[in-house]
Parts: sequence; C-alpha cells; structure tokens
Amino acid sequence: MFSVIIVAAGNSQRMGFDKLLAPLMGKPVLAHSVEIFLQSPFVTEVILVSTQTRLDALSITNNKLKLTSGGQNRHDSVTKGIAAVSPDSSFIAVHDGARPYITQEQIRCTLLAAQKYGAAASATRITDTVKRSNPDNFATESISRDNLWAMETPQIFSASLLKEAYLHVSKSGTLVTDEVSALELIGTPTFLVENLTPNLKITYPQDLDAL
Repeated sequence: MFSVIIVAAGNSQRMGFDKLLAPLMGKPVLAHSVEIFLQSPFVTEVILVSTQTRLDALSITNNKLKLTSGGQNRHDSVTKGIAAVSPDSSFIAVHDGARPYITQEQIRCTLLAAQKYGAAASATRITDTVKRSNPDNFATESISRDNLWAMETPQIFSASLLKEAYLHVSKSGTLVTDEVSALELIGTPTFLVENLTPNLKITYPQDLDAL
C-alpha cells in the first residue's frame, strides 16, 4: 500500500495571495499536484494536509482523497499527515502542493528507488556556479558544485522509517524543512533520483509563468 501526503497548509505570505489556488493551465496550482497522484496506478490513498476551503476549490471527488488539517509549520503538517495514513501503508510519499510540475515517470522512478533502498527523493543536480555571501550580499567564496543537489518532492520512504524519523523530530524538537533531513537525524541516507524535467516550487508570482 502506497500513501501520499500532499502538504498544502501554508499561507503563501511571500506571494501576497493564495498561490495554491492561483490558476495554472486552467486549474488551481494545487489541483495539478493532487490529480497527478490520484491518477497514478501505484497510489492507494492521497492525504491532503490543507483546509476545507482549498479542497472545495479543487472540485475533485475521489474515494482515494482524504483531508486533514495542517500544523503551525511544515514538519507539524507532515506529522498530522502521517497520523492520517492507513496503518496498512508500506510506503509513504511526501509532496509539496506547490510543485505542480511533477510527472508520472518521476513518481514511478522515485517509488522504485524507495522500494529498493528504503528512502528516495526526487532531486536536481546543481549546475549553476554557487557562491557564499556575507550579510551585506557581497560574494565571499565559491562553493564546489560537485555532488550538490537541489531537493525536490516527492520524497518517498518505507512507512516505518518515516514514522521513526518523525518520532525523533517530535521528541527532539528539531526543525526540519524536508523529510530527507528528518531521515538524516536517525542516521539513514536517502537515495537521490535525478529529475531531468522541471519540478519548480511555486514561490513567487513570476513562477506561475515559468513554463
């Protein structure tokens, strides 16, 4: 059983409007993320961590789709999503609702890697020149691009590993920004599945016109 948690509980402060309901190719941004997983033949259930208002705006009716409320920050929302997952689930994916460009092929490849290694995440190799700056925005040093990756979602794990990692997060009070970071805290590495197609996270208004 493969469960998907879609995190969509943020308030879009940097956008100035609800980015998850912004129109993109004829439907709300969030609808793209929800529908791609509902259409996957591998997915058993989709847990949408969001609000009833956002769910209603999607106009999606599917028996595989469940709603649960979000938390104060991202890892609180993921914790609530994990609690809503079926106890029979063997693998759990976490996906950002603001990443509408994920493909079925990348979902499949990441799931296969998770089944093989226990933990896998979609990611893109960093090819740009990377600099570190001082607080005044002056470049101070170059950072090697070797083995540097930009993390994406979905991030997929065996259910037992993800639950163990988030139990540790809860007990330690550590703030994590993604699930790979949570797995690192319990000493478990995550296999990175290179994504060669754009999987941009909608953060600023201009991102809606990126493709």
